[in-house]
Amino acid sequence: MKKVFLLVLISASLMLFPSVVRLKDIAFFSGARDNQLFGVGLVVGLNGTGDSGNVNTPLLAEMVKKFGVQIPADSVKSRNTAIVMVLADIPPFAKNGMRINCVVASLADAKSLEGGFLVQTPLYGADGRVYAVAQGPVSVGGLDARESANLQKRYKVVGYIPGGAIVERDIPSSLAESDSVTIFLREPNVTMAARVASAINKKFEMILAKAVDPSTVKVVIPTVFRDDVITFLAILEDVEVQLDSPARIVVNERTGTVVIGGNVKLTDFVVSYGNFTISVGSGKIGDKEATVANLVSALRAAGATPQDIIAILQVLHKAGYIAAELVIM
Repeated sequence: MKKVFLLVLISASLMLFPSVVRLKDIAFFSGARDNQLFGVGLVVGLNGTGDSGNVNTPLLAEMVKKFGVQIPADSVKSRNTAIVMVLADIPPFAKNGMRINCVVASLADAKSLEGGFLVQTPLYGADGRVYAVAQGPVSVGGLDARESANLQKRYKVVGYIPGGAIVERDIPSSLAESDSVTIFLREPNVTMAARVASAINKKFEMILAKAVDPSTVKVVIPTVFRDDVITFLAILEDVEVQLDSPARIVVNERTGTVVIGGNVKLTDFVVSYGNFTISVGSGKIGDKEATVANLVSALRAAGATPQDIIAILQVLHKAGYIAAELVIM
């Protein structure tokens, strides 16, 4: 089967009119972070697709014992149960009684978790305390992909329980510290940090924000908002910032995908590969500007395969003819 070659280009118009994004799309406030929870539980009700019994038997026997039923461990072996790891992310400001999604994954030799039911399982935080309790029917997705080659076969030893965990303990969070808030950029960038601070100061027509480092912007809370911090944060989230698009090429060698971000320019060179030769001179590829996007188009027109193009891009980057970051996946 032929591999599909995908090329994603940033158009020239976007270079002339840079993207504008909201602050909430590229950053988050200090204190507003998720926390990871985990636990070990038992899925029951499987139709002979559970563990072989060597791992889940002690856990199952202990569970039965807690209900006052004394049964020897050898008598509770069953392929209708499976020991699983239960994972969940608890969002910031989640309160007691709220529900969150969780994932269950087989820890032993179960063949499938389809149709199973997770028995009540405590979920722990990194500090060893219980923050939620999970229970519910396990879903492993839709119907099987049988004859269609376009559908991926389901992975049945990992399942999901939407809203399957109930929060039992709040995680303390604080957005404001000493009449100021801290903003963290999702991707540290000197230019973006400076632009964020400038945009905030322009929005409020006063000097409130200062870029501390490439990932951190400190913002003083104006006196008028000291008793209404949430409104101030809501205004901050909607501040618009001009996006800084770095020159970057992302290549996935397995799928033959090349994603080009930014206006990636080329210096003059001549590349000879297989049966074709392409030259870049005076900043042009033929009658077009010497960019990586146009180079890829020219290589494709010359009959280069995705693997050929990826190999050429790697060599050109190593030789210093491409002024951009090259990421190989």
